[in-house]
Amino acid sequence: RCTDTLYKWQLESNTGPQFILHDGPPYANGELHVGHFMNKVLKDIVNRYQVMQGKRVLYIPGFDTHGLPIEQKALATLRGRDKDSLNPMEIRKLARNFALKAVASQTKSFKEYAVMGDWSNRYLTLDPEYEASQLEVFKEMVVRGYIYRQNKPVYWSPSSRTALAEAELEYNANHVSTSVYVKMPLTDESCQRLGSSTAVEALIWTTTPWTLPANCAIAVHRDLDYVLVRVSQENTPDYQLLVGQDRLAAIAELLPKGSTTCVVHTLKGSDLEGLTYTSVLRSKVCKILLADYVTSDSGTGLVHTAPGHGKEDYELGLDHGIDVYSPVNDCGQFTNQAGAALEGKEVLGEGNAAVIEMLTATNALLFKADFTHSYPYDWRTNKPIILRATPQWFADVKDLKNAACASLKHVNVVPESGRRRLESFVRGRSEWCISRQRVWGVPIPVLYNAQSGEPLLTAESIDHIIGVIRANGGTDAWWTLPVEAFVHPRYCANGETYVKGTDTMDVWFDSGTSWKLLEKRADRGEQGAFADLYLEGSDQHRGWFQSSLLTSNAVRGVAPYKALVTHGFTLDEQGRKMAKSIGNTLAPSQVIDGGKNKATEPAYGVDLLRLVVGSTDYTQDVSFGPTIFASFGDTIRKIRSTVRFMLGNLDGFTPEMAVPYEQLPGIDRYMLHELYHFKKAATAAFDRFEFFRATQALNHFTNTTLSAFYFDVCKDRLYASSPSSLERRSAQTVLRHILINYTTTLAPVTCHLAEETWEFSKALRGEFGPEVFSVFQEQWDQTNDAWHNPELAEDWAALRRIRGLANRAIEAARKTKVIGSSLEAELDIYVPLESRLGRLLRSHEGDLSQVCITSRASVHELDVDGASVADGAFEQTDVVAAFGSETKATIVCRRSPLCKCPRCWNFHSSAADALCGRCDDVMSSVSTPPQQQQ
Repeated sequence: RCTDTLYKWQLESNTGPQFILHDGPPYANGELHVGHFMNKVLKDIVNRYQVMQGKRVLYIPGFDTHGLPIEQKALATLRGRDKDSLNPMEIRKLARNFALKAVASQTKSFKEYAVMGDWSNRYLTLDPEYEASQLEVFKEMVVRGYIYRQNKPVYWSPSSRTALAEAELEYNANHVSTSVYVKMPLTDESCQRLGSSTAVEALIWTTTPWTLPANCAIAVHRDLDYVLVRVSQENTPDYQLLVGQDRLAAIAELLPKGSTTCVVHTLKGSDLEGLTYTSVLRSKVCKILLADYVTSDSGTGLVHTAPGHGKEDYELGLDHGIDVYSPVNDCGQFTNQAGAALEGKEVLGEGNAAVIEMLTATNALLFKADFTHSYPYDWRTNKPIILRATPQWFADVKDLKNAACASLKHVNVVPESGRRRLESFVRGRSEWCISRQRVWGVPIPVLYNAQSGEPLLTAESIDHIIGVIRANGGTDAWWTLPVEAFVHPRYCANGETYVKGTDTMDVWFDSGTSWKLLEKRADRGEQGAFADLYLEGSDQHRGWFQSSLLTSNAVRGVAPYKALVTHGFTLDEQGRKMAKSIGNTLAPSQVIDGGKNKATEPAYGVDLLRLVVGSTDYTQDVSFGPTIFASFGDTIRKIRSTVRFMLGNLDGFTPEMAVPYEQLPGIDRYMLHELYHFKKAATAAFDRFEFFRATQALNHFTNTTLSAFYFDVCKDRLYASSPSSLERRSAQTVLRHILINYTTTLAPVTCHLAEETWEFSKALRGEFGPEVFSVFQEQWDQTNDAWHNPELAEDWAALRRIRGLANRAIEAARKTKVIGSSLEAELDIYVPLESRLGRLLRSHEGDLSQVCITSRASVHELDVDGASVADGAFEQTDVVAAFGSETKATIVCRRSPLCKCPRCWNFHSSAADALCGRCDDVMSSVSTPPQQQQ
């Protein structure tokens, strides 16, 4: 009722503007955890609030269904079978079935979380039309010159056997590498240029010894100082090293004990340009080059350069015409180009050790040590990656990132720090590797000339390929149809033959083009493809937020979203990030349905978990755990008891019985003022996406304004006054207004509790909709501007301070057992009667016993000597801050001399067990037949 039916109703019946929250597709590769719950519920809170604002919400849930994790999990189900023997279509069929099964399971769970959306028309990145739309975006980027192919270093995962984008990396701060200091001998000619008649060795440092077989140059900085140093030690011939002057002291510490150093010559880095040396593991003569990125902060001041294994190395090599050389295969093993001694060895394992052994054997190794540092890992396999040159397809970000960052200026980012984070990620990259070496994905629609290997990639060729894919039910056709089907007729006549490319697109390109579907599903005309909101976790600054921003700017020149909201990660109660490796992950079903032992793991239901999400500052990391759930269990019980109190006291009340605002007593008008400001505070919080502030306002209103004050004060009227009396109907009038606005405020967060409340309040709705089937069909704010009364609020703030002082006197009497209930007490209140506070108390003297919940309260002039306190009385004196000044007040509490009325419990009766005058009149009216009353 409040999900599928409501979603359809609001699209058809709401008359406000359309509101689009575009769903970032969760990965369809397994069961959901509490992080998924938080993400979807935050979105649902936004959507439900917008529905109650009268807007037509467009929320199409999506699922990311391609990529390596799904492929790997699908293959893992083939126990005992040779996975390498499967053909591409067998792998794709397995992956598709696995993804669709995960989508069905996740959809069922999201519905159980009461997430409202267009579930029957959800989008999947494997849908044929979605794939075709994605390829159209790719074509536009080709036409605009953003797509290119190049053989250059990329992040490569040996464990996944594919290239990775920056967004697919995680950094392990405790990774341990073996760092080595290696001597590279200068050629005789270069030694002569330095004025040395003996051998000189350039000392380089690296934490990746396995890249030394690919060494092609040494880089130095033109402005740094370098020294030629003679090293002497016993029983060993002297030798000369070339090192950075600022690094000499640190290097001297690494030399064998007893070694001495002597600076022979000092040079600038510019003096070293063009010197040649022999790369020790390649036996190839290479050059020393100048590079601005060289520093003297670490190492030796001379930087080992391998253009096939480093991005700066590659750029330097490109400037100097050095070929890209990378003797490493897809599995992360040395190829035969590295030599027979290394061939087949894993570069991150035995290959690295073998390189160090070879350096030792040739006396090229000066020193080695373990080095702990931050190192990139494949975020899916949690294993280290390498930089490796391979031919890949890239999106050029260099010319795009400035425009992308500029478009963010028009986006509302919550929290604001997210803008800086996203901009830093965008500005920190110059390219985006979009090709992957897997079969489960959208193919890059490129054909290669069978003879020359040149790619055929034009708007015309891509359009033809898209047409074939559409006509044949999706991208499976790329693997099932012959290459001839994909060659545009124009290129068939040239006598050339072609082969299909085997790369698929990065899944961030898949999801990053999802804004395209809004063009067809929104009803905003040209504005349709722009979402009002993207809301995801902070990891998406590197992922979906960024890929969507880049593709949208590349094709349309604008950001795809008007607002961007980011939430943190989920933590356990110890503040640790939830992770399977730690064993502290939490499935929402454990909280909703409870564990096996209901005594220790009770079933809290969906609303409690939604309340946790809606009550927490989600812009920070959010903790979940048993203690937190127990605490929120108390909170939701308090809310339910508050609703129950109002519903119970409104039994039999109808809107026609309401008392006009002008006739309400001051306390009731004051409560409507408080309700007005509570609702305005909640509205402002929801508008700023600060749901936790709205629930904080609701909890404060519940505990401080209602439970601790108004409910306490109006119980006497509700329980003891005549059902038709003005004072009782006045209280009920206010309770009805509170219940309506209280319930609508609850609704976006605890939707089931709000619906349940609404079900029990049909008779109370009146003009607000007695026939509606859901609270979400109600108007969000049903307060009235006339209720805003600051002067009245100031008066009642002063009266509540007097109530606080009275409670202290009553509590003193109660502690000595002079009284039990506060109704046994009567109060004498002493203040300067000519003060503003005194005049206020005199004007409300008839209300004070109700406000203080005593049987009598009288106001008196405060003498200079204070009040006289008789035996058995208790006095409290304090300064009351009110109306911009401070006024002395004394309250004297004593036991009432009258008797307790058995009906209302007030001490107003003249004899024991006798009704007081009010109750006698009420009972007489109730027992008198209606005809006699007339």
